[in-house]
Amino acid sequence: MAITYYWEDFTPGRVFDTGSRTLSEPDITRFAREYDPQSYHTDAQAAKSSPYGGLIASGWQTCGVTMRLMCDGYLLETSCVGSPGLEELRWLKPVRPGDALRLKTTVLETAPSAKLPNRGTVLFLWETLNQNGEVVLSMRGRQMFLRRTPG
Repeated sequence: MAITYYWEDFTPGRVFDTGSRTLSEPDITRFAREYDPQSYHTDAQAAKSSPYGGLIASGWQTCGVTMRLMCDGYLLETSCVGSPGLEELRWLKPVRPGDALRLKTTVLETAPSAKLPNRGTVLFLWETLNQNGEVVLSMRGRQMFLRRTPG
């Protein structure tokens, strides 16, 4: 895929919005059986007596969906060369079968690399929202991008 966005294109305040992805009950239970087999993720009947009152997606599945939305929304069109990690990850609301998730990405700050003049970092706020506009997941983290014109 061609590069559309370099480090210089990520100005503080810029927002990227994505399309949505709906999670079905089979999506949730399939992921949970493989990676997070707690009963409120794998068994709709048992989940009714959990503190959530019903089946919910694993937070790790929500992270995976968020990553996919990020890739489809902008990341695959960038000069990204990785990430040093997250500064914060919060699961704020349960994700239930039928929820349609979308991603809102906000550029918080940018910094040129002190060691590698052909790169810079971008601090993002990633918010995954459900169909009601409620934030279900919030992450803050950095990604590294090549510069269009090295400093």
